[in-house]
Order: sequence, then C-alpha cells, then structure tokens
Amino acid sequence: MRPIIITAFVSLDGVMDSPGGGDHPRAGWTFKEVPFVADAYEMKGTEQLEASAMLLGRVSYDEFAPIWPTMDEFAEYNAMPKYVVSSTLTDPEWNNAHVLRSLDEVAELRNGEGGPIIVHGSATLGQGLAAAGLVDRYHLLIFPVTLGSGKRLFDGNATGALKLVDQAAYDNGIIKAVYDVEH
Repeated sequence: MRPIIITAFVSLDGVMDSPGGGDHPRAGWTFKEVPFVADAYEMKGTEQLEASAMLLGRVSYDEFAPIWPTMDEFAEYNAMPKYVVSSTLTDPEWNNAHVLRSLDEVAELRNGEGGPIIVHGSATLGQGLAAAGLVDRYHLLIFPVTLGSGKRLFDGNATGALKLVDQAAYDNGIIKAVYDVEH
C-alpha cells in the first residue's frame, strides 16, 4: 500500500486558504505575515524527494499547473506522475498528469505498488480523503496567524485519532507537526 500524505500550510485556526496567493482577503499570509526562516521549510524539500506521485484536486491543479513547471525548485514534482481528482478535467497539460474520476480510483492507486503519494493544497480533496479513511499522514506547518475564515483542512466530518511522530518549533513561530493517522 502506498501511503497518502497531506501536506499543508495552516493557520493556527486551521485555515489553509491562499497561503501563497489567491482569493482570500489575506492571500499570501505565509510570506507576508511571518518572517522567513529557511529551517521551517526543510520538510518541503524532503517531501519532494521522498514522494513518488502527487495527488491534487482540480482547483489546486488549475493553480499549480501553469506555474510549477517553470520553477526549477519543483523539478522532482514536475517529473513525477500527477493525479488530478476531477469530474470535469479531460486533457491535463502538465507533464505526466492523469485524471482520476473518484475516490474509489484514488483507493485503487493507494493500494497499488509504489512509494508515498503527496497531496498539496486541495482542501476539498483532503477533506474527502479523510472522510473516506484514505489519509495515512499529515505534514503540517502551522503558522502563528489566525485568519478566521477560508478553506479549512479539517471540516469536522472526519474523525479519528492522530499520533504525533515528528515536531519542531522555529524562531518565526511556525510549528512543524507530523501526524500518522491511526486507522
């Protein structure tokens, strides 16, 4: 079985909306409101090296596909298989991108051969994966801001225990928390 790992930037109140840009009134809050400390982002580089595939919802795909292929720091992500869960996308243009039509197809992918599958952004997909019991681990960078409203990582529909397996705190107030989902 291939573990599915959700990785997210979240505010202290659980909002993951528009961390680098987007429609949220405080879009870009990860870099506009919190000083940069390189060590806090080390986990992001490790994820890219350890993942064997990326899983995205349609909204995140539409945001990432025009930009990430032009960025050298995402070379591994650009080369690896990408799976987009969408009922409307027909011909993804991003290199090595494939469409999955349902969470059942995600479950089939998870039960196949290969290494970890990383989920970036994709709040709606993440909530659906959690509710279906398809999430194995969370990689969270928790930022010392509260946003009040916006897309949340946890919507209250999925329940279960999490086991903290790694943690760190950084000088800028960011907290790294890695949780395994206890199935």
